[in-house]
Amino acid sequence: MNTIWSKYIQGAQTLYYSRKLRFDDKFASEYKELFGLDETNQLKILEIGCGSGALAGSLARWYPNAEIIAIDRDGEFIRFAKEHETGVTFIEADIAALPFANESFDVVISNTVCEHIEHSVFYKEQLRVLKPNGICLVLSSRKGITVAPECYVQNDYEKEFWQKAEQFDNAVEKYGVGKYYLNEAKLPAAMERYGFKSVKTGYIIANLTPDNPDTAPEFARAIIDAARYAAIESIESVEYSMPECFSNREIAEMKRIVNNKYDTRINQYDNNEKQWDTTVSVTMVLRGIKPNVTEICKTASKVI
Repeated sequence: MNTIWSKYIQGAQTLYYSRKLRFDDKFASEYKELFGLDETNQLKILEIGCGSGALAGSLARWYPNAEIIAIDRDGEFIRFAKEHETGVTFIEADIAALPFANESFDVVISNTVCEHIEHSVFYKEQLRVLKPNGICLVLSSRKGITVAPECYVQNDYEKEFWQKAEQFDNAVEKYGVGKYYLNEAKLPAAMERYGFKSVKTGYIIANLTPDNPDTAPEFARAIIDAARYAAIESIESVEYSMPECFSNREIAEMKRIVNNKYDTRINQYDNNEKQWDTTVSVTMVLRGIKPNVTEICKTASKVI
């Protein structure tokens, strides 16, 4: 079972709980407007690179008449997704060789996948499995805002731990993380270059501020705990990738320190001690349409 991404890059909980925030139902109307899908139709939707299933689960709620299939090549993500989301068929598979027939989907969607795969490979299989006039949706995280509370500041022990880890960490280079990142102008141009028409772009802004009066208590605690999961799994990634560099005691101490920080932040929230820490995430949404056979032939004749 392939577990490279979940072990060495981002853990299943990190992906799941951070995406649960960004794809919460409170943002559903904004996403649905940009997606431009007819939710009354019995659509067949494929999510590529679904991670641990948060977006696929939201799609199942937002489009109850649709059949949702989600794939990822990381087996741990698929296992986690099956345990946490219903109404979705999760399959372990690779975007480079999708196990589906030609023209079998109405919609193909991905989230933060295009940055990690060569673009001709990324779009080729999506074009193949989409029906003529089918819709390709590409979501990509853009630079947002992060302001941490004082209680998250690293102490000397943490600084030494991460300085030591950085000396041996080659995961980003080794696994090509973000190797094919494109800016906001080049992304839609690439979608057009690789065969899609009527390309449009839009942006979703998710304001994740626990102390905002309009942030429900359950959602506020989820914001804090999502950051906790990310911090803990970052330590576990170090444990997996460089076991000879850190003792069990050092790993356990790091986890204790991190949990203490987030427990402190939860207590501050519960006691109405406002910190005004925030994460403002920006998601770019690209929407393109697969041309029908006639349009493809016309384009080909012009090239000739």
